[in-house]
Amino acid sequence: MNFPFTLPENRKFDVVGFGTNAVDYLIQVPEYPSFNSKIELSEYIQAAGGEVATTMVGLQRLGLKTLYVGRFGDDQEGDFGLRSLSEEWVDISFTEQIKGARTQIAFIVIDRRSGERTIIWQRDKLLAYDEKDAPTEAAALGKVLHFTPHDARACLQMARKAKAEKTIVSVDVDNVFDGIEELLPHVDILISSSDFPEKITGIKDQKESLRELTARFGCKIVGMTLGEKGSLILCENEFIETSGFEVPNDCQDTTGAGDAFRVGLLYG
Repeated sequence: MNFPFTLPENRKFDVVGFGTNAVDYLIQVPEYPSFNSKIELSEYIQAAGGEVATTMVGLQRLGLKTLYVGRFGDDQEGDFGLRSLSEEWVDISFTEQIKGARTQIAFIVIDRRSGERTIIWQRDKLLAYDEKDAPTEAAALGKVLHFTPHDARACLQMARKAKAEKTIVSVDVDNVFDGIEELLPHVDILISSSDFPEKITGIKDQKESLRELTARFGCKIVGMTLGEKGSLILCENEFIETSGFEVPNDCQDTTGAGDAFRVGLLYG
C-alpha cells in the first residue's frame, strides 16, 4: 500500500501524539468469572498504557523520534506514567501534571484461555483539554500528528494547525464523541474499531461503511481493526484485507494489540 500523500520534511519529530495516557492494572484470570462469584487471579501487573502514549513508545522503539502531548495527574500513577515515557526516550516537553487531578487508570481483566479482555476505566475531567487550551504550538512539530478524539474540540484546533502546516493528520477512534463530525474532515488517516464506521454512518456492511466515511469526510485512508480476524483498510478506492494470524502457544493477552497495529501502520 502506498500512502496517497507526501510527508513534510525538516520537522523536529517524526510523529507527535496528542491524547490519552493511562496506568493499566492487568489482572489475568484462568477464566472470566461469573456474576457474584470469586476467583483467584493468575497474574497481576501494573503497566503504562493509553492509546496514544503506547503508540508513541512503539514508534520510538522502531527508531522514530516522537513527542507525546498530554496530561497526567499529580499522583503516583502520574509519576509512573511520565517515567515510563522518558525511559523510552519519548519527548515529554509538552506533557503536564495537573494539580489535584488523578491519572487515568484502567483495570483490565484478561481471560487466560483466549487472551480476550474486559476494560474498566476512569478519566478525571481535570485532565481534559478544551479548544482554548489546546497546545497548538506542538501540532506541526512532527511529520504526522496522531491523536484520539476524546477532547474533540481541542483536537480540532490541533488538526487545523497541523493541516495549515501540511502535517499529516491521523486519528485512532472507537466511539462517536461530541464534535467528531466537524473534526474528521481535517483527518488524512482514520483507523477505528470494527463498530465505529457503522455507529457514525448507520451502514452495517463494513466495506460500504468505509466507502461512506471516505465520501463524507474526505479521509485518504480509512480502516478498521477486526480483532483475531485481522484488519480492513480502504486506500484510493482499493480494499486491503489482512487476515489475523496464529500466535505460537496461543494468545495470552490481547491488550495493546490495536495500538501495535497503529504503530505498524504509521511506521510504514
